[in-house]
Amino acid sequence: MALTAKKRLFADAVLAGKANKDAAIAAGYSAATASAAGSRLVKDKDVVLYMAAHKIQQESKPAPAGNSTGGLRAPADFDIDAMTSFTDPKAFLIAAMNDGRTEPKLRVDAAKALMPFVHAKVGETGKKDAKGAAAEKAANKFASLATPKLVVNNRK
Repeated sequence: MALTAKKRLFADAVLAGKANKDAAIAAGYSAATASAAGSRLVKDKDVVLYMAAHKIQQESKPAPAGNSTGGLRAPADFDIDAMTSFTDPKAFLIAAMNDGRTEPKLRVDAAKALMPFVHAKVGETGKKDAKGAAAEKAANKFASLATPKLVVNNRK
């Protein structure tokens, strides 16, 4: 199964230093089952891969000199510059569909929204277009044959 929004919230809470139970509650799991959910989620392959990739990414980044946002920070996957740089909705949908960091469900939704831009439906022609196509097909059926090509043999 893929990394869902709840699993990502859980992993982010664990990476922030919360205990498994507290991270499960922060991700939206019931307080009654949070301990079991936290224990299960910390072993989930998608969560483990996400946390390992996040740790590797944090180790490869240089430490920032200061935080100019006043303690507030955007999620690691959110890039405000990339989101505001698109002026064409089609380009935005293509980027969202091809972004590996985006949730798979959102990627599928972007692909669905992009479909009419790329592939037209079979029946999206009007009555006049259909009549014209049928007339052209019928006209080609009875078209005159092309004149035969004359070949001259120069035998001596």
